[in-house]
Amino acid sequence: MSNSERIEQLAAAIAEDVYIDISKWHLYLNDAHLHTPLAETFYAMMPDRITANDVSSVLNGKMIAIGGGKRELPLSDLIPKSCQDRLLTILEEFEY
Repeated sequence: MSNSERIEQLAAAIAEDVYIDISKWHLYLNDAHLHTPLAETFYAMMPDRITANDVSSVLNGKMIAIGGGKRELPLSDLIPKSCQDRLLTILEEFEY
């Protein structure tokens, strides 16, 4: 299986379970078109064991424009802790 196919599999797993929460409204990362860029980033990190700190670092570094670009927030501020934990589990269980 090619790397692009593996990244697509990882993106699909992320898209299925990880969402942005705004006032109890859930926007899944596939709807926000964020699942594939995150999968590409995390896939490149997979030769090493990905830790909770790695997940936090990536999410903190991914800035998301809100309000039509009036402001940017780190993705980590928009994804609930439970989803960040689920993301780590997805990454740990994914067969590189």
